[in-house]
Amino acid sequence: MTGMSDADDTETAPGPRGKVERVLEAYGLEGLGDELERRWTGATGDRESLRSLADRFNRAVLRTALDEAGASPLDGEVENTYRLLRGDDVSPGMRTEVRRQLERGGVDLDSVESDFVSHQAIHTYLREHRGAELETEEVSRIEKETQTIRRLQGRISVVTESGLTRLSNAGDVTVGDFEVLTDVQVYCSDCGSQYEAVELIERGGCDCESDTA
Repeated sequence: MTGMSDADDTETAPGPRGKVERVLEAYGLEGLGDELERRWTGATGDRESLRSLADRFNRAVLRTALDEAGASPLDGEVENTYRLLRGDDVSPGMRTEVRRQLERGGVDLDSVESDFVSHQAIHTYLREHRGAELETEEVSRIEKETQTIRRLQGRISVVTESGLTRLSNAGDVTVGDFEVLTDVQVYCSDCGSQYEAVELIERGGCDCESDTA
């Protein structure tokens, strides 16, 4: 097995198959697709977020690459190596050192990392390739909350724009041709991640999921 060509690096590359499917085939991980679907839909218990599933997928790719390089990783070694490569809490020096160790061990790390995927790619694979869907009740709940947030954000924008326009017309405030941007951010103190509120809901959670996967 070798990494995919540069033409396959993008998740939006044209063609009948998406990146996730191509990487699964290239690494002999076809059975992982069933597991990803079960974990996303909650068929195996609690649902996993798309971010967690992307990390799970990428760790499987890394494990295969290590196995083929003869590294024979021990339990927990793949998870730790992946964290050192991708974790936000890892220093540049530590990340460089682990990269050098892997490359000295015969791992084509650039090729492997080019085959890593994002949570958006996992979502596309599950929905469009496998036809997986969440329970209607859960989808409705998510849609209801996101619609409520968007509606309130829109209302805030309208009220702010109207107020600034009135003050500007009265000469109380000087402002040129302006646009009001409403962006509600959610910060998680546990994992240190920050996301726009609707994005956080649609992606299935913050980075705490990937830390415990």
